[in-house]
Amino acid sequence: MYKVLYRKYRPQFFSDVVGQPQVTLTLQNEVMRGRIAHAYLFTGSRGTGKTTCAKILARAVNCLHPKDGDPCGQCEICKGLEEGSILDVVEIDAASNNGVDNIRSLIEESNFTPATAKYRVYIIDEVHMLSPSAFNALLKTLEEPPAHVIFILATTEVHKLLPTILSRCQRFDFKRIAPEEIAGRLEEVAEKESSQLDHDAALLIARIADGAMRDALSLLDQCLGRDRHVTLEVVNQTAGVAARDYLAALAQDIVGQNAAHALETLDSLHRESKDMTRLCQELAEYFRGLMLIKTMKDASRLVLCSPQELEVMTGQALTLSLSTILHGLDTFEETLHRMRYANQRAELEMAFVRLCSPELDTTPEALLRRLEALENGAPRWVAAPSPPQEAPAPAVTPAERPAPPAREEAVPPAPAAKAESPAQPAPREEQGPREPEPAPPPKQERPSAARKRPSVDVAALSAGAQRFRDWPEILQRIRGDTKSVAMAFAGSAAYVNGEYMLIDAPELAFELLKRPEQRDRMREAIRQVTGRVYRLGPYRRRAKEDAQEGGADPLAELERRAQEQGVDLRIEASQQPSAAEPEEEGPPPLTDAEIPF
Repeated sequence: MYKVLYRKYRPQFFSDVVGQPQVTLTLQNEVMRGRIAHAYLFTGSRGTGKTTCAKILARAVNCLHPKDGDPCGQCEICKGLEEGSILDVVEIDAASNNGVDNIRSLIEESNFTPATAKYRVYIIDEVHMLSPSAFNALLKTLEEPPAHVIFILATTEVHKLLPTILSRCQRFDFKRIAPEEIAGRLEEVAEKESSQLDHDAALLIARIADGAMRDALSLLDQCLGRDRHVTLEVVNQTAGVAARDYLAALAQDIVGQNAAHALETLDSLHRESKDMTRLCQELAEYFRGLMLIKTMKDASRLVLCSPQELEVMTGQALTLSLSTILHGLDTFEETLHRMRYANQRAELEMAFVRLCSPELDTTPEALLRRLEALENGAPRWVAAPSPPQEAPAPAVTPAERPAPPAREEAVPPAPAAKAESPAQPAPREEQGPREPEPAPPPKQERPSAARKRPSVDVAALSAGAQRFRDWPEILQRIRGDTKSVAMAFAGSAAYVNGEYMLIDAPELAFELLKRPEQRDRMREAIRQVTGRVYRLGPYRRRAKEDAQEGGADPLAELERRAQEQGVDLRIEASQQPSAAEPEEEGPPPLTDAEIPF
């Protein structure tokens, strides 16, 4: 009869156990020194060697000629225990023998001396399945058993055990086995089976096994049944997992927000009978890798993939923001939970549609991601439209001819407002003769300058300032230190004039900079990017710019953007003198925030 690999190659000595040196070395020393405890508790995830170490310990304490804490494997006791002819070592499955009667029978049996061996050893597997009454019946015997009895308890859920049980045992925690160690063991087994196992395929099996050697050997057994030469393709087909290139393609669809292509890929994988739940798990693990790459300087040790795959993932991690990666990981984890109770394929498809369509997400986290996207995209939006607008400027003017009527409609409401309020006509009449005086636009900036403190003319600084193109990088650095400042300055722009850096942002944003710690963080971020220290202040917009924000003069905004790009574009507007009117109706000028910090 064929013997499966995990049984055929089960370790017979402590030295053969892979990945558990913290357990095997201690047990070897206790056997060598004769410090045998009456009760042991082995805990850890499945397939990590708990039952194997329990059987090795049972043979070692009864071996006639132990060697360095290991059983010799040659004496009659070792051979009898291996063949099952000696009944002094009893293995019990607590899942099927969990009643109080079963434990009472075990206690009565333990009073008898061993028939052949030195110790009577009871291995109780999945001990957490015992009923409370069974635990209570075991307590007294577990605390003070007969001198010839050893209890070895094994469980995967140690939190379900009573504290009174835990306090009576020597506890050994079995860790998940490292993927490299599992892969090495698999290659040894494949060589003994006269088969060929590629290293990449061994690593993939180890990753799927999730630290369980038994699961890895079982999957290798399946792959060898399919082909004597185990490759990545053989493992993917046998385990029903998607290849790494499919995972990278699906992640790239999220980057490009291409939901249609993602759905087509899912349909192709579904027709190939790929397990949708397993695929979702793989995607969650893939986004975990992106998170590690985005967060750590060197994540190659934690991300199990080939160097080529790591390079692809690194490129995607640099493209995506950390919030987007975390959102993707959270979405796939939530989808895994929902797959238990709904259509698996539909749930995964909905997850991709949501990830590729951010506007469908209305959570606060989604709002923050949109603000972040606007912040990163604002400078590019300002710079990008200006070059194409240079050439079509003459062609645009006919299309924008409806603008003058809009301006004519905007002018009459002002007199109407004067007629509605009886208290305002007198001041308006007094201002009437003054309106022609500031007719030239440059003179309209001087009154605003009069509101500033004499030491700094912010309007003059703003007029000669040049746009600072590295401002988004500064905001990115600030985001890591203080999210409040980064969010307040989202979508802002910066201008440089000498030792001053003027920021075009709402007044509320400058309120945060009045705090010394926030101001120091801003200056430090600027210093890291530019290599110098600037004095900070607000960018004072000209009257044309203020009017543009209110939607009154789009041509003036076009002219401003062209000049910022170094294009000498002059647009004659017949309604230009009316730009003084929106200045009164716009937001009030800044006061304290206008003074550079």
